[in-house]
Amino acid sequence: FRAATELLVSLRYISATMEALSSSNPKGYLATPGPDRNGEHMMGTTIMAVEFKGGVVVAADSRTSTGSYVANRVSDKLSKVHEKIYCLRSGSAADTQAVADMVAYYLDMHSVEVDSPPHVKTAANLFKMITYNNKDRLLASIICAGWDEKKGGQVYSIPLGGSIVRQPFAIGGSGSTYIFGMFETRNRRITA
Repeated sequence: FRAATELLVSLRYISATMEALSSSNPKGYLATPGPDRNGEHMMGTTIMAVEFKGGVVVAADSRTSTGSYVANRVSDKLSKVHEKIYCLRSGSAADTQAVADMVAYYLDMHSVEVDSPPHVKTAANLFKMITYNNKDRLLASIICAGWDEKKGGQVYSIPLGGSIVRQPFAIGGSGSTYIFGMFETRNRRITA
C-alpha cells in the first residue's frame, strides 16, 4: 500500500511537471523552427502500470492526438477486459480498442469454460497472440495489468510486434521518454 501511495504522489508530480512543460517555454527551451506554437509542446501518449504487494496501479494521460492536432482531450486509454484485468493502450486508437474488445470477448468465453476468473497471464498471452499474428497490420502497444489469486498483481508489457515481458512496472507510449528517467530515480527500489 505504501508503494502504491508513493506511486500516486509520483504520478501527481509527473502530471504537474508535464503540465508545466506544456504551458511554458523558457527562453530557447524546445525552440523549433516553424510557426509560433505559443509554448505548446506535444508530449504524446503516456501509459504506466506498477505492481505492489496488494495489486497494481494503472495510469494514463487523456489526450488523443493526430500529429500536432489534439483530437480529443478526454479519451480513455484504459480498457477493462475482465473483472480484475485492465489494458493500457497506445498506438492506433482503433487498433488497440479492437484488440481489447477481442481479448475481453475471449476472456469471457474462457471464464465460462473453466468456471473461474481468468489469470492475468492468460489475458496478456491473448494480447500477445493477436498483436503478433497481425503485426504487419496493427499499430498497437499494450500494457496488460491486473490481479489474480494465483500470482497476485502482475504487469505485462506487449510492445509493437507482439512480444511479451513481465515487469514490476511498465511505461509506454510516445510520451514515455519524458518520465522514464524521473521514475527510475525516484523509485529505485522498484527497478533494483
